[in-house]
Amino acid sequence: MKKIFFTKMHGLGNDFVVLDWEEFQEINIPVKELAEKMCKRNFGVGADGLMVVVPESKKADLSWIFYNSDGTPAQMCGNGMRCFAKYVLNKGYITKREFTVETAAGIISPKVNEDGSVTVNMGHPVLEPALIPFKGDNNLNYEIELWSKKFNLNAVSMGNPHCVIFTDEDISLLAKDYGPDIEVSELFPEKTNVEFVKIRSRQEVDIAVWERGCGITLACGTGACATVTAGILNGYLDNKVKVNLPGGALRIQWDGTAHDPKHDIFMTGPAEFSFEGVFFYK
Repeated sequence: MKKIFFTKMHGLGNDFVVLDWEEFQEINIPVKELAEKMCKRNFGVGADGLMVVVPESKKADLSWIFYNSDGTPAQMCGNGMRCFAKYVLNKGYITKREFTVETAAGIISPKVNEDGSVTVNMGHPVLEPALIPFKGDNNLNYEIELWSKKFNLNAVSMGNPHCVIFTDEDISLLAKDYGPDIEVSELFPEKTNVEFVKIRSRQEVDIAVWERGCGITLACGTGACATVTAGILNGYLDNKVKVNLPGGALRIQWDGTAHDPKHDIFMTGPAEFSFEGVFFYK
């Protein structure tokens, strides 16, 4: 039996197990297996993902290892990045409030604000179908039919693939009923996160998320960014939007347009420490 010391954090209820680099090296357990066991609710700590602080990087101030609860690696996680930023500042891995992190999706720049919230420069959204990746010939309003029901898909990548669907129906029910099948659709060769969106106004939306590798989650930062991007490109939303998720609200700003999409998108929201503990690995 091995003792694993961990920290539990969450961003709007999207929760994570965080391990220090030295602890991760000492336990010498494959990260896929570790994520599956520690993230399992009822039998483990319970979380949507596992992240490990990697204090060195040739491209940034530091880097991370991030795995979903099902043991699959994720290129990027917005809520996870806010938690990661607050963790490394609190633990002394970094001494400045604004810094860079190397991820599989590229270099991400978080900033821990004085009020405790975290603003993350998420980079610019990727819209080219082949790069998302998405097999449709058009990434906006691509029509599919599933169980005799038609949906217009908006495919956007924020370092990880997203499928955004605007609707007036019950978004929570749609996410639960249709999210699993859309996640594994052949249109998305690397699977996809799925966001069902109800527009309240040009400055506010509600989202229900089926997250790739996790299922229903209380929040998804990259999903909020992808949603605002798709909303702006369709002419539904302004450039600053409040995004309401089951776990709380995020503030998203993107100044891009259909003709000039390569503008960075900024996400601001909370990141909270839950508890520290010891997991007994058998």
